[in-house]
Amino acid sequence: MGLAVDVLSDVICPWCFIGKRRLEKAVAAFDGPAKVRWLPFQPNPAMPKERISRREYRTKKFGSWERSQELDARVVAVGQSEGIHFAFDRIGRTPNTLDAHRLIGLAERQGVQGAVVEALFRAYFTEGRDIGTLQALLDVVAEAGLDRHGAESVLNSDDGLDAIKESDALARQFRVDGVPFFVVNGTLTLSGARQPDALQASFRQTLGPA
Repeated sequence: MGLAVDVLSDVICPWCFIGKRRLEKAVAAFDGPAKVRWLPFQPNPAMPKERISRREYRTKKFGSWERSQELDARVVAVGQSEGIHFAFDRIGRTPNTLDAHRLIGLAERQGVQGAVVEALFRAYFTEGRDIGTLQALLDVVAEAGLDRHGAESVLNSDDGLDAIKESDALARQFRVDGVPFFVVNGTLTLSGARQPDALQASFRQTLGPA
């Protein structure tokens, strides 16, 4: 029997990037076919399209810039252990991620979803690229193998918005209040950037005896 993992995630959530690395390790150790699907989750759907200063956003969210930097330092340390080099000092603005999620949905249909998700994480967290701008977003996804013309067509239409609503309904069904959130074989759920062994245990639990 194959393994199916749905991941509710946001491309500007650092713990989702860490969770991706840990999931990759768990899936690599799985003996059998596995499919990972990335579903949209926006912790801040009201984020303005024009983006806002990351310092302003984080100060408001955590009470002070100093507190934000303390949290960033913790993420940097954990990221290093997973081979991720977070460069928060390169990030100037916090974007609305609706369009990024719409293109991740297109990437699934084109068979390049994993590559596009990885590229968006890397672009934002390690390269400091402003994926809230149309040009940067299209550049990143095209570099990852997504058809640029198709991506532009999606963003010039309502394509992908229904998938966002469906994912929102799934999040409400499972009472998701934070990401990453994993749904294993449609039944078992785990919240947070779990270690590979915890993910592997969930795989075994849903699949039953070998």
